[in-house]
Amino acid sequence: MLDRESVRRLRACAQALAGGAREATAEAVVRRVFAIQAQDTTAADLGIRVRGLNITAQAIRAAYEDERSIVRNWYMRGTLHTIPSDDAHWALQLLAPRFLATTSRRYQQLGLGDDLRQHADHLIRRVLAAHGPLTRAELTEHLTTLGIPPDGQAPFYLIRHAALTGTLCHGPQRAGEATYVLLDDWLPSTGRFRWEGDSALAELARRYLAAHAPATLEDFAAWSGLPVTWARRAWKLLAESGAITEYGALTVLAGRVKRLPDSSDTPDVRMLPAYDNYLIGSCTREVSVPALHQARVWPGGGLIRPTVIADGLAIATWTRGSGSRSIQVDAFEPVPPQIEQGIEMEKEAVVGFLRPTA
Repeated sequence: MLDRESVRRLRACAQALAGGAREATAEAVVRRVFAIQAQDTTAADLGIRVRGLNITAQAIRAAYEDERSIVRNWYMRGTLHTIPSDDAHWALQLLAPRFLATTSRRYQQLGLGDDLRQHADHLIRRVLAAHGPLTRAELTEHLTTLGIPPDGQAPFYLIRHAALTGTLCHGPQRAGEATYVLLDDWLPSTGRFRWEGDSALAELARRYLAAHAPATLEDFAAWSGLPVTWARRAWKLLAESGAITEYGALTVLAGRVKRLPDSSDTPDVRMLPAYDNYLIGSCTREVSVPALHQARVWPGGGLIRPTVIADGLAIATWTRGSGSRSIQVDAFEPVPPQIEQGIEMEKEAVVGFLRPTA
């Protein structure tokens, strides 16, 4: 069996958040953790920063737009994530049918029948081919020609539908605003059919365990948004190939526990953004956040606050001041000097990352 501290250290190191682990590029960060939570673009950038070594906001934007090595689109749980670009097609092929099916009731509530959604997909493909990249507002203007009201949620659901059916993905930012482009035009075709069917399911589970283990199959189901029956199938496939080792209810990739890093006298302090992967990668919270302080991280309403961790354990929340030039840290308990020093270093790094260039 693994004790709680070992589980925390393994998870934090897997996420490049402890043990001094940091990746050199934005692509390397995303490849290591497979998916960065990306509903909020600034939080997504900060999620890459905290796992990297002196990675700038400009370097992250270059990875998205110049190298196109990472891409932002709707993946796990049907929500926005940033993943490696060469995983975009097979992951979408595996995940999207499930989320299209679970959204069917909402489509009907909004009056978005099958024919209308298909017409919208075709329209979006035409206008992006002719005029892209386009912002959400610009796509919405085109969708009104199909009788779609510009206000309300219908335009968003049609744009998301086009993403889930493989038509579009997020492209370059324009004046800080997201735009959309044709997926097949924006990304290279490499990796399109790297995995399919059961092999894709097993690969997604393997990627999850590489970034979040020790974990349970229920954790994988909650993270991915796939049914528990699918998770059981994935675990069975990995077990049959000898890819995993089980410690009671917890599973790790074979050989990972043997590489458990030694603890250090100097705490590894990191400032996680809101909604960070590390805090939502498993169903249980006690490993990463003390039970007494969980309400300060998860205050309700779906919010997950920016959090300071030391060796993978949450010790504070934090907020940005006006103009991103100051950071306010609200510690759960008094912190020792070594951790205080680490917090100050992280505050300086975050302010430098967010500060607009001259």
